[in-house]
Amino acid sequence: MQWKNKKIRSGDFVSVICGDAKGSYGRVLRVDRERSRIFVEGVNLCSKHVKPSVKDPDGGIRRTEASLHVSNVMLVDPAVVHDQVEGSRKQLTRVKIGLGSDGRRVRFAKRSGVVIGEKKNVVV
Repeated sequence: MQWKNKKIRSGDFVSVICGDAKGSYGRVLRVDRERSRIFVEGVNLCSKHVKPSVKDPDGGIRRTEASLHVSNVMLVDPAVVHDQVEGSRKQLTRVKIGLGSDGRRVRFAKRSGVVIGEKKNVVV
């Protein structure tokens, strides 16, 4: 079943809300919409044994990120990430899709009203 929700994209800062890696934070590296899974930087690491080859003469054990289901993560409010709101605690937020000032569809953080994914976050 394909995941149609496009509220979490690569490059977003997310927190794991359940599972073994609960409480971990990281950036989304890539999104697999076919399987409804995402890869988060430094979270859910697994070990892979690599045989020595011409390409990798050393071989050994490599640590790589394994995928997480999209329902196990929640977006961290961009206003907190960029220190626009007081408080050191990272606050989680839901995402609302609405129209921006130029009439295009944009993502908003429900907690703070900040536009998500633009180079300069603007409070609406």
